[in-house]
Amino acid sequence: MNKFNYYSPTKIVFGKGSVGQLEKLIRGKYKRILLHFGGGSIKKSGLYDEIINDLNRLECEVFELAGVEPNPKLSLVRKGVEITKEKNIDLILAVGGGSVIDSAKAIGIGAKYDGDVWDFYVGKSRVKDTIPVGVVLTLPATGSETSRGSVITNENGPYKLSVNDDILRPVFAIMDPVLTLTLPDKQTFAGIMDILSHIFERYFTNTENVDLTDHLCEGTMKSVIKNAYILKKEPNNLAARAEIMLAGTIAHNGILGLGREEDWSSHDIGHELSAFYGTTHGRTLGIIFPAWMKYVYKENIDKFMQFATNVFDVSVVNKSPEQIALEGIDSLITFLKDMEVPTSFSEEGLPTDKFEIMAEKASNGGTIGGLKKLNSKDIFKIYNLAR
Repeated sequence: MNKFNYYSPTKIVFGKGSVGQLEKLIRGKYKRILLHFGGGSIKKSGLYDEIINDLNRLECEVFELAGVEPNPKLSLVRKGVEITKEKNIDLILAVGGGSVIDSAKAIGIGAKYDGDVWDFYVGKSRVKDTIPVGVVLTLPATGSETSRGSVITNENGPYKLSVNDDILRPVFAIMDPVLTLTLPDKQTFAGIMDILSHIFERYFTNTENVDLTDHLCEGTMKSVIKNAYILKKEPNNLAARAEIMLAGTIAHNGILGLGREEDWSSHDIGHELSAFYGTTHGRTLGIIFPAWMKYVYKENIDKFMQFATNVFDVSVVNKSPEQIALEGIDSLITFLKDMEVPTSFSEEGLPTDKFEIMAEKASNGGTIGGLKKLNSKDIFKIYNLAR
């Protein structure tokens, strides 16, 4: 186990009816609020009216910025930064899923910076301050409600890049699983793959003596898989929705990676699909992760055997280590197919003619990853495995 520092200040308000605590979280602290959200779903559900009524009772000044799309765009972030500075916003309230939250985080750090917010994402400047961000979560997937990261797409490129700093962690996150009951299956199961991917990036490591976090990772994965199958049959099962919602937070608040070298190459590789083709993040990771696993498993075959046996209950009787490891990967593919999440470019109907340029961009002229260092040639091969 490696040494580490850990900081997670987000106040989590979890459970049915928890949106009713929004007034308590804002009263006496914030008065000028930027309400940031996506499209019309929060208006159709009545959530928008509930939030506006709460803020009106507190006599808050509310400014709105809608229009967040999957793979949130830099152009909208820049607009939000302008509004936040001009209106002296003291809280950005993100109502939605990871795209809305990531966009809100970007606006927050941009509003406290004299330059262009994109500077943070390309490494030209370090984050030093932010406008506080609060969250009402409607889609469990990215874990951005408590994470230290934000991912933004610059349409001029295209580039999809991230910034990570504890300053970006929201001040509070309201998590009511009832809000997820109306999610379409496609969003639900793409979100579940997103959750699993955050665990994979931490679980597959060469760091030794990490038994505790190994078992935390495995337990979270097993819970996600179990409840995914429940939701496939019973989409209105509130208990399963709650399990998935909490798992999304646990998967990406940093707990599962304590003392471990993390990987994150699959996210870097997958970001190029989203940048070029606008693919949903979770579905992108369904395409990339099995291919990445097949390419790197020999780097730590014991860990992949452990994954197979402890997560998917693969039998070890009369099998070689390689057979066990590969059966674990195949079990993941079977699960994703059961959830109707694509595991190849062809299943998602994506072109395969830009692998070389995508690989160059993902590697950024160097190497990525932790379990195995990957250069552009390695990444090109992974794209081909996912073809």
